[in-house]
Amino acid sequence: MREYKMRRGEHLEDRVPDMEAFVEEYFGEITDTEDYEGNDLLVVDDPDNPVFDRVVAGRVEYGSKKDKLALHIDERPAEDVIAEGNVDAAEDAVAIKNDFLEEATDRDAKARRDSLKRSVEDDADAPDNV
Repeated sequence: MREYKMRRGEHLEDRVPDMEAFVEEYFGEITDTEDYEGNDLLVVDDPDNPVFDRVVAGRVEYGSKKDKLALHIDERPAEDVIAEGNVDAAEDAVAIKNDFLEEATDRDAKARRDSLKRSVEDDADAPDNV
């Protein structure tokens, strides 16, 4: 499960007031919920795009900190998708995921990568269990 933070000054509840409708718009009908760190995330077991096998997404609340967006996508092997003739769906899958994340967090793919690099660098500076 990956968590995505918002841009400075932005809040997830302002950008995505109705998480259920938002997830359904991008991925398909919600079929279940799943617990993640005490939060109920939305599950799409049969996503609209044939590349996605299962999608779990939702809001993760941290009390005094800003909420984050959690997203986990199980994807089918590329060979299977291409063999079925769904090459266009494979291209669309990348766009769907990026559009979903950008609309929710107001951060494009480059900003998300840079943030991930910074968090990895910060973790490297932290001492191991001493």
